[in-house]
Amino acid sequence: MNNKIGKFEINRIYCGDSLELMKDIPDKSIDLVLTDPPFAIKFKGRRNNYHRRADRVLQGYNEIPQEKYKDFSLKWIKETYRILKETGSAYIFSGWNNLKDILIAIDDAGYHTLNHLIWKYQFGVFTKKKFVTSHYHILLVVKNLKKYKFNKIDHYPEDVIMVKRDYWHGKMKTETKLPVELVKKLILYSSDEGDIVFDPFMGSGTTAEACRLTNRNYLGFEIVPEYVDFANDRISKIPPPLEKWEK
Repeated sequence: MNNKIGKFEINRIYCGDSLELMKDIPDKSIDLVLTDPPFAIKFKGRRNNYHRRADRVLQGYNEIPQEKYKDFSLKWIKETYRILKETGSAYIFSGWNNLKDILIAIDDAGYHTLNHLIWKYQFGVFTKKKFVTSHYHILLVVKNLKKYKFNKIDHYPEDVIMVKRDYWHGKMKTETKLPVELVKKLILYSSDEGDIVFDPFMGSGTTAEACRLTNRNYLGFEIVPEYVDFANDRISKIPPPLEKWEK
C-alpha cells in the first residue's frame, strides 16, 4: 500500500505554484486530470453581475496576463501530459476568450482531442450590445486513443451538458466555481473507483469534493493560500468514502 505520489500525499491540496509543484509528480502516475485554469482576463467589476456581495467573495484570484497566457497554457498542459497514464484523460475547462490558446497548447503537448463539450448554464453576464454568454467549453483530451477509459454512465451521452450553477447562500464564495454535479459526472465517465484525479488549479475545492463523493482519490495544487484554507475547510466536512489508498 502506498499513500503518496512522489513527495505528495494523496487526498491533499498543496499551496504553491502548480508549474513548479508538478515537476515533482512522477511520469504516468495520474489517472485523470480535471481543471479550470486561471483566466487571462481580469475578473474585476463582475461581482455585481453574479449578485455577490464583495465582503463574501474571496480575494486574490490569480490572473495571467493575456500576452503570457499561450506560453503559460503550454507549460502546464505539457506537464499534465507527462504525468498522465496511458489510460488517462483530461478535462480542461475554458471560456471562449482563452479557447484558442488552450487548443494550441493541447495539440503541441501531444494530446488527442476526443470531444469538445459544452456546459450550458442558466444565466450569463448581462450585456447591452452582444449576445449573453451562457455556456462554458470543456475539452476532453486523451493520451492514447486505444487505451483511454470511458464509462457509459448514460445510454447516449451528449456533448451538451445542462447543469445549474451552484449557489452558496450565507457562505464565503470564490469568484469562479464549477458545479459539483458537473464535475462528478465527468469523473464518473473517465475514471474508476480508487483512481487518482489531479487538479493543478484547485480553487475552492470542487474537484476534491467530487472525488470524495465518487470514491476517487485526489491531488490538488492552488497558489492562493486563502483558497486552500477555504477548500480544506470545505472538504473536512465531507466524510471520506475511502479508508485507504491501494492503487
